Amino acid sequence: MEPHGLQRKIEGTQRATRLRHVLGFMSVATMLMTIPQVLTIWLRHEAAGVSVVSWSAYLVSAALWLWYGIEQRDRNIYLPCIGWLVLDGAVIAGALAYG
Repeated sequence: MEPHGLQRKIEGTQRATRLRHVLGFMSVATMLMTIPQVLTIWLRHEAAGVSVVSWSAYLVSAALWLWYGIEQRDRNIYLPCIGWLVLDGAVIAGALAYG
């Protein structure tokens, strides 16, 4: 083992990069899976069973993650949060309008 832990940093960086790719993919994938919910509410005016409390909690969570991501200057955190704020807000507004 290197006295300064150089080998460990290289391995850790590779793992972190893989994890960032997986997290980025999952963030986009879960947003895409939310779009049908938004479309159902706004195009069909069907919001039965949509919990405004739950989606409000998701909205608050996204806002907190956005704040944290901006503080950390990490685009991988704060950019997806903008999408989540839009989607969560659309679900909440639609549930209030049509629920």
